[in-house]
Amino acid sequence: MQYTQALVISPAMSDEAKKAYFIEAGASHAGQRLDNFLLNQLKGVPKSHIYRILRSGEVRVNKGRKKPNYRLEATDQIRIPPVRVSDKQEIGIPDAVLGKLEQTILFEDPHVLVINKPAGLAVHSGSGIQYGVIEILRKLRPEADMLELVHRLDRDTSGCLVIAKSRPALMQLHEQFRSDEGMKKHYRAILAGRWAGGEKLIDAPLIKNTLKGGERMVTVDEAGKEARSLFTPIEYYANATHMEIRLFTGRTHQIRVHAAHAGFPVAGDPKYGNTEFNQQLKSKGYKRMYLHAHTLGFKLDREYNITAPLDNEWQELLKILSLQS
Repeated sequence: MQYTQALVISPAMSDEAKKAYFIEAGASHAGQRLDNFLLNQLKGVPKSHIYRILRSGEVRVNKGRKKPNYRLEATDQIRIPPVRVSDKQEIGIPDAVLGKLEQTILFEDPHVLVINKPAGLAVHSGSGIQYGVIEILRKLRPEADMLELVHRLDRDTSGCLVIAKSRPALMQLHEQFRSDEGMKKHYRAILAGRWAGGEKLIDAPLIKNTLKGGERMVTVDEAGKEARSLFTPIEYYANATHMEIRLFTGRTHQIRVHAAHAGFPVAGDPKYGNTEFNQQLKSKGYKRMYLHAHTLGFKLDREYNITAPLDNEWQELLKILSLQS
């Protein structure tokens, strides 16, 4: 696979330098959408411009026009026109941040890298966020041919986060995440309130982007998508419960909304939580959201079962809750 950086058009460039160039797709890109391939190749080029050069036919695959959703095949020849990239300076990531994330790596092999994502760290850059997990990892592993997020965790959620190191692994894992049976996902949470009873399956469909008080929320709604979560109490406290949750589906904010729907919201949840309970935690110095992706099980050429330990702050809070019971 030939890797070529996007070309910056400038008056000083020769006519020859301004010509289109060709990239041959490798086996690792077989099955990838053409638009996603271009987004990865042309870093700094606005997404709108990438779709414009696709629509105009300036991008060709094997000398023919292709739609954005075309799936690449190994040895495809992709024609890429010279494009203007952003002049934005590369964001510097402090060495302390790089070192801290490197210490969170739980497992790595030729197919995947799994970290214990800290609470408060986004998985990727975005509005108001200069860098996230994926940008940090690419800085740590500049020699890696590929590092792509397999799934996402909310910024305030900690725990197992899987990054694919090859296209085949990414595609297989995406398929498993879409399947109810393909990926075994177990979370830990501290819930506000003493849970009533024992193990309970919450089967409540969820719908995204319901507007409440000017804020977009996920809500329980019969018109929504199927969502099932199995809540199993680990320890009961006077005014809280340590809970294990198994996800059978993977909807946005699923655990957080199901917990609030049951009347026992996730401790520290700023969106669906109990404001009074959260304030009590903050007054004692516990400011995070207590939701953690504890174990993940999946299969590639072998079985993977990865566990992310609970951090010290979580363990300290459990001790305090135990003393108060």
